Amino acid sequence: QLQVGESGGGLVQAGDSLRLSCAASGRTFSSYAMGWFRQAPGKEREFVAAISGNSDRTDYTDSVSGRFTISRDNAKNTVYLQMSSLKPEDTAVYYCAARIYYTHSVVLPSQYAYWGQGTQVTVSS
Repeated sequence: QLQVGESGGGLVQAGDSLRLSCAASGRTFSSYAMGWFRQAPGKEREFVAAISGNSDRTDYTDSVSGRFTISRDNAKNTVYLQMSSLKPEDTAVYYCAARIYYTHSVVLPSQYAYWGQGTQVTVSS
């Protein structure tokens, strides 16, 4: 089991950058694939990015590819989402999630067993 918690959200201007962090507690953090999801008001929760346990595989949704980078530091039990060139459409609550295996279905929220409480990212124009 893992306990995960996000931090680093805030209010920024379009074109600015933010780095979100997700800290996890547990002895087996490196065995979990980690994902970032986001949910805007009135919208479904959507996949943003995922990373395998040893960082050998990553996936991104098309709308953030080239702007966002997911990474992890297993020694610190932490996964990051570096967000650059932020747009108002990126405004959402961002959630960190964990799953045991990294598969083709990384975009599905139902595949993730552990979730953080979310951190708000607001991008103004």
